[in-house]
Amino acid sequence: MSSLIGTAGWAIPANDRPSFPAEGTALERYAAVMPCLEVNSSFHRSHRRGTWERWAASVPDGFRFSAKIPKEISHVRRLVDATDALDRFLSEAGGLGGKLLVILLQLPPSFAFDVSLISSFLRAASLRTDARIVCEPRHASWFTQEADTLLVDHEVARAAADPAKVPEAAQSGGWRGISYHRLHGSPVMYRSAYGEERLRSYASEIAADLAAGRQTWCIFDNTASSAALGDALILMRLLGCASSATHPVRRASTRTERAQGSGVHRHDP
Repeated sequence: MSSLIGTAGWAIPANDRPSFPAEGTALERYAAVMPCLEVNSSFHRSHRRGTWERWAASVPDGFRFSAKIPKEISHVRRLVDATDALDRFLSEAGGLGGKLLVILLQLPPSFAFDVSLISSFLRAASLRTDARIVCEPRHASWFTQEADTLLVDHEVARAAADPAKVPEAAQSGGWRGISYHRLHGSPVMYRSAYGEERLRSYASEIAADLAAGRQTWCIFDNTASSAALGDALILMRLLGCASSATHPVRRASTRTERAQGSGVHRHDP
């Protein structure tokens, strides 16, 4: 299996520019070295399908994307009566084609676990996309055996987050075909760099996941102080990663059988 290490967005800070080609757009230069990225801007605003298609055409064949579900769905409607907005988002993001590997659902800290609501939404989402769904819940009620079982039943991974809202949130959960780490920066969220010493522990976790046959993502979201890309490069070096080469873990397509953005993003609410 492969590790996919990248950042939320694709900005290249001045300190990191020597590690990247000098020519091309920011995305082309980023993708020449990094194997993936998380499109976080889709949480805040819609992008035309043509924009997603242009992004897909700008990166190597082996490059992979994760796309964050819009806040209209997760935070405003809170997954209720949201299929029209979900259809619109998936139609737009579908412009990435097979390079879209993960759909990220981040829930508000106040969003408690609700079996019926969550099951209904995840069922609807899985019918509409072949990408894998990763959920980042932040309410304590999600870190139970009942919630984990539901995620496993729907083949949805639970992201591991730092900083963790509750201690259990620091570890991956749910379906274990994919591990997905979101490192927001700590102790100062969105700003603190991790540095090589701390990243060695993450490298060990990722190596263990890879040994267990899991595709493992690690997305750095500590972009406010331009620390994310440097941390990602360190982690890639620690793991001995090759650039822009992945082995997709996508949902088997059964849908036929079932009846402008920049690399810089605002941070999560």
